[in-house]
Amino acid sequence: MSTTRNQGATKAGDGRFVFDLARLARIKVGEGYSPAEGPVVEGERMQVGLITIARGSVSRPHSHPNEQWTYVLKGRARVFIAGQPEALASPGSLIYAPANVVHSVEALPEEDLVFFTVKDLSHGIIGTPAP
Repeated sequence: MSTTRNQGATKAGDGRFVFDLARLARIKVGEGYSPAEGPVVEGERMQVGLITIARGSVSRPHSHPNEQWTYVLKGRARVFIAGQPEALASPGSLIYAPANVVHSVEALPEEDLVFFTVKDLSHGIIGTPAP
């Protein structure tokens, strides 16, 4: 089995095609700017994660060279994407963060924020904090 771009992530392929995300190892996916963590699975060109941000926590503004899709499963969030008005996201919301655009998420205090996220593998799962 080949190595992963993200340390601690699970590699797909080589006979591994179905994953129980709840049973996979959790990794920190916002090191240096966010308390977000969860299991990450990498394919050949895409990476996905089932990520949790604790209620009331905030990911500081950051960006990454890969675009990101985020589908909210549980909780509510205040979403900031550079140049756009603040938006609220709740279960069923799909959030798009373009490549190299500063963005952040605040999990509202009533419950943890849980989301499924997808990025291409041109960059790891962790972004770069904005100055």
